[in-house]
Amino acid sequence: MTIDFTRRTLLQLAGASSLAMAAAAAARAEGTPQGGGPTYASRTPMRVGMVTLRVKDLDKVADYYRDVIGLTVMERSASAARLGAGGIALVVLEARPDAMIEPRNAAGLYHTAFLMPTRRDLARWLVAAASHRVPLSGFADHLVSESVYLDDPEGNGIEVYADRDPSQWQWSEGSVKMATDELNIPDLLSLTNTRVADYARAPEGLRVGHMHLRVGDLALAESFYHGTIGLDPTCKRNGAAFLSSGRYHHHLGMNVWQSQGAGPRDDATTGLAWFSLVTAKQDILAAQEERLRKGGARITALADGVEAIDPWGTRVRLLRV
Repeated sequence: MTIDFTRRTLLQLAGASSLAMAAAAAARAEGTPQGGGPTYASRTPMRVGMVTLRVKDLDKVADYYRDVIGLTVMERSASAARLGAGGIALVVLEARPDAMIEPRNAAGLYHTAFLMPTRRDLARWLVAAASHRVPLSGFADHLVSESVYLDDPEGNGIEVYADRDPSQWQWSEGSVKMATDELNIPDLLSLTNTRVADYARAPEGLRVGHMHLRVGDLALAESFYHGTIGLDPTCKRNGAAFLSSGRYHHHLGMNVWQSQGAGPRDDATTGLAWFSLVTAKQDILAAQEERLRKGGARITALADGVEAIDPWGTRVRLLRV
């Protein structure tokens, strides 16, 4: 398989005839107008831990995350599946065969973003995706990272990405520069042998680098995730806000592109059940819990932290590890 053939294959899978069209598709996925070391996200005071999804067809979705993303099935039963990488659980799937598919204009999950340890790992994964004809929804260069977008069998969004070294991130007055430009596929694929699809399993260092949510009101979402949870704003543009811990480009994205004015989520539908933000620092967790209680938020005590509920009913577990 040559680089040119791989590029053509990827463009076909993304439903595009050119890199510009693929970038435009990614721009639509990111809601932007057209025109880092890999482990940095996990070295910050707070980071994303794992995500739990409610799914109708457990076997089909579990097989997808195993076969397409390369996650290892750690536990599997008739009612749930736990998948991860390097012995770390990253995704839990809960079987809800009678659930309705959550509409895309509801608050909830926009995408789960899997961060590859290196750029070469992203290239290897991309060759495997092309080899197995995995449908893609777009790919783009975001300046801070390079990303590929796709959807699982029930429409849950996925981003697979690799960070640029943090020394290349451009900061100005507390805001990091991000964009949705064309991904240089030949340059990316030059890092691996495009004739061999050698990505059979996710690298041990794969993690959930960030979560991206659909919310009903951006100011209200910022008030909760910044003012109460304690993530710091890093970028805001075009109906979206990005927040992080420790000057990562973002651990959390939020947008109103499809969900402006959305009301409370329906727990009887598929989609995001909960995700976790983890920290090793007890003072961070204690401060979060105090702000939640003072703000009258709905919280539930857990053995290693608390579970809070955002203004649309999405559950966030704040855990100490």
